Amino acid sequence: MVDWRIRIVSPEEAARKVKSGNRVFLTGNCSTPQVFAKALRDRARELYNVEIVQLLDLGAGDYITSDMAENIKINSLFISGKVRKMVNEGYADFTPIFLSEIPSLWRSGRLVLDVAVIHVSPPDEHGFCSYGVEVGVSKSAAETAGIVIAEVNPNMPRTLGDSFIHVSNIDYFIDVNYDLPEVKGEPASETQERLANHIAELIPDGATLQTGIGGIPDAVLRRLGNHKNLGIHTELFSDGVMEMIERGVITCAAKKLHPGKVVAGFVLGTKALYSYIHDNPIIELHPTEYVNDPFIVAQNNKMVSINSALEVDVTGQVCADSIGTRFFSGVGGQVDFVRGAARSKGGMTFIALASTAKNDTISRITTQLQPGAGVTTSRNDVHFVATEYGVADLWGRTISERVHSLINIAHPKFRDQLEAYARAQNYISKTYEAAVAPEAEAQA
Repeated sequence: MVDWRIRIVSPEEAARKVKSGNRVFLTGNCSTPQVFAKALRDRARELYNVEIVQLLDLGAGDYITSDMAENIKINSLFISGKVRKMVNEGYADFTPIFLSEIPSLWRSGRLVLDVAVIHVSPPDEHGFCSYGVEVGVSKSAAETAGIVIAEVNPNMPRTLGDSFIHVSNIDYFIDVNYDLPEVKGEPASETQERLANHIAELIPDGATLQTGIGGIPDAVLRRLGNHKNLGIHTELFSDGVMEMIERGVITCAAKKLHPGKVVAGFVLGTKALYSYIHDNPIIELHPTEYVNDPFIVAQNNKMVSINSALEVDVTGQVCADSIGTRFFSGVGGQVDFVRGAARSKGGMTFIALASTAKNDTISRITTQLQPGAGVTTSRNDVHFVATEYGVADLWGRTISERVHSLINIAHPKFRDQLEAYARAQNYISKTYEAAVAPEAEAQA
């Protein structure tokens, strides 16, 4: 085996490998290379026009400041809270792109990476390091960058799957020892619990789930305790999946693709989860160009995708990445999984959101998306929209039917306003009203 230890350098020496004008990929999520990031920040004033390409940053993030923008500029492919203000004030930039297509940016030469900084487990006896909690876009970045720098951390779990890099393919190592950031789920609100119940009622035994992190996905998982042979194929998962595996609800036994395996691109969770996934044969992490490929996703029978939104208009257009003209996050894998689940045999795709925001003063089922808001998922792609008031089935429905269904799951205080708008736009056709009027009278 190559003696990798002779290539161990100090964080300061590693940071000096970055030159002015370089484009540098920093791995993200709970894998953010914090020691290197600090060393790079400390020499930022010596540099000019260095571009940092990153996704979700859960590290210290203190190199991201407006006064350093000429030295180190950020190009975010998924906006995190630490860079959101910078993007919207013009001190950082944002590249909208599907998560499944990010690796093709490096491989095609559209975004040539001079340096890739990754975070790995110590090498095994064969010289292979695991990417640990973040394989997603890090593997392809390391395979295409001119220089590869790796923080080697004994606290990084050794995850299995397509998640390894040999020490011979790493140019410099930084020996670190710190705990990975933890992302702890918050208790679901009463609204989220009601919403989750509506979704859980529709999920069949043997389904394969794509879930994220947060109150709604965790609440959905908790309501599936009596289900059998559920599977997971998802861009990310958190502690809720671990708990359901332990309860015997998630077995992945019914999966047609990777049977018996939980498949994901990265993990966000607690120290308990990191310990659980270490060398665990049921867990496989794979690059995002595989996990999020809609054609791969569709190979799972009964594929169920559950994604969130900021607002949905009465025709079914979904905005999940901006608030008006202000960028909020990114498309991530929402469209990848919406399209993959839609093509799965027996698949279902849900857009989930609370019916209101700001203490019931704003309806999130809207007359139209806010001016400047992006359409994350088009009305043509949407199948089910869920709020705490129920589930609207939109696929193959007319505009009149869609409007009627979405108004019925809006908060009651906004339904008259939404209906008045829809009528003014002729979204509710006269032929539709003529058809439903007798049915409404019969129900009355």
